[in-house]
Amino acid sequence: MTTSKRSYHITTFGCQMNKADSERMAGVLEDMGFEFAADPNQADLILYNTCTIRDNAEQKVYSYLGRQAKRKHEKPDLTLIVAGCVAQQEGEALLRRVPELDLVMGPQHANRLKDLLQQVFDGNQVVATEAVHIMEDITKPRRDSSVSAWVNVIYGCNERCTYCVVPNVRGVEQSRTPEAIRAEIEELGRQGYKEITLLGQNIDAYGRDLPGTTPEGRHLHTFTDLLYFVHDVPGIERIRFATSHPRYFTERLIRACAELPKICKHFHIPFQSGDNEVLKRMARGYTHEKYRRIIETIRTYMPDAAISADAIVGFPGETEAQFENTLKLVEDIGFDILNTAAYSPRPGTPAALWEEQISEEVKSDRLQRLNHLVAIKAAERSQRYLGRIEQVLVEEQNPKDGSQVMGRTDGNRLTFFQGDINELKGQIVNVKITEVRAFSLTGEPVPVAQSVARLKIG
Repeated sequence: MTTSKRSYHITTFGCQMNKADSERMAGVLEDMGFEFAADPNQADLILYNTCTIRDNAEQKVYSYLGRQAKRKHEKPDLTLIVAGCVAQQEGEALLRRVPELDLVMGPQHANRLKDLLQQVFDGNQVVATEAVHIMEDITKPRRDSSVSAWVNVIYGCNERCTYCVVPNVRGVEQSRTPEAIRAEIEELGRQGYKEITLLGQNIDAYGRDLPGTTPEGRHLHTFTDLLYFVHDVPGIERIRFATSHPRYFTERLIRACAELPKICKHFHIPFQSGDNEVLKRMARGYTHEKYRRIIETIRTYMPDAAISADAIVGFPGETEAQFENTLKLVEDIGFDILNTAAYSPRPGTPAALWEEQISEEVKSDRLQRLNHLVAIKAAERSQRYLGRIEQVLVEEQNPKDGSQVMGRTDGNRLTFFQGDINELKGQIVNVKITEVRAFSLTGEPVPVAQSVARLKIG
């Protein structure tokens, strides 16, 4: 079947891993001759890359699907695909709920999209959710940005947090080899990318499944070793990584980040709760004291480092006093950004079956109180930027003000300043910060000679 004139549209829900998977699947479709359509209602193939972390993301998928399923009755050659975590979790049940679907595929199958579509075009309705060894990334992603790029380093997760559906839907940990990762980064450097983000559901677990140890018994492939291995790739100016797990976050990793100039001084380390009893029921494997020590160590090595995290309120059985321990941790640490969520029971997880579920009213109240504190602390953290010269990697034009460009500081603060995107895209510009807000900054570009002199003085 020829696909030369067909168009596709991908809608992505959820995390950075999903965004990276969507870029890879878009690359496969373009290799097959599909063209990107900005309007889903004009596309011949629609792919929803789904997220099942919280119920509202899942419900949104069903409402989008319902609209396209109706459209398929008028346009029978429309191809409908559900990929990602909802697909993995629901499998064939999705076909029963939405019989118009052509393909249901779990996240481990992203690189097999071409073969799976061939089966669809041969007249089959396909479900691909069986566990597979993930094929190496020979696909060329269609990247959404020309400045920064995602690079997967480890798929899956072996943790068993009692609230989390990820291990059920993304499978066991599978690390890519250091050589394959470096080769992908080198290619990105040649293509002109300036920043990469190394991705893993639990990135500090990288390498545990790869063979080899040193004579002293230390594992040859740790995430820290990977950072040293890929750090000097030509053309790449900045390296970020996510998501870290406090259980595996070592001083050796912190030291590497302090030593290696291209590693951004920004750490995303979810704590989920500030109460030890709740952390134990979540099966997180650390205490709030250990979490505080990690942040303290980071700030000892890199006093200006930006810290972001994730937190859940209203976990089954959480008392008011336990919730207040979370507030206390947030008050004490002062995060630059904190992603917050009310607990949402997920199918197939132990916590969903527990009694002592917290009422929606209490969850909503706690979330509101936590968010209020988060905004206050983020605004306080922003104050340190005022009057400083920050290096900003320019990514896009400010969509709300055409005379401004926007980019991020090393610490991942979104920053706006006057400039022409055609000249500045992909450039690292010295910007003097003139205005601070809780989650973003505004500044003015500094002439090079002046900024060099000031940086030397500083």
